[in-house]
Amino acid sequence: MAPTDLVASDLVYRDYVGQSYLITYNPTHQWFYLPQMQPSEALLFKCFDSAIDGRARFPAHTAFDDPTSPPDAPARESIELRTLVFYPT
Repeated sequence: MAPTDLVASDLVYRDYVGQSYLITYNPTHQWFYLPQMQPSEALLFKCFDSAIDGRARFPAHTAFDDPTSPPDAPARESIELRTLVFYPT
């Protein structure tokens, strides 16, 4: 993603104000959909990297209603786990 694809957005809570990014449309973006994941499978992606040397710093990710899903399909579930990893410089 180009830096111009990112739009800073405030996350306003009762006792805290944080910031996140929204993503603007860009026809060069590539999105991946994993429709057949099984409960025994996991998807791992890096949420942030402080390095600014050109490597991926954070991924855009989203959710959507799948119009091809049967009406009686069980709802998908996910668990979010955040881990911090520090490397010596």
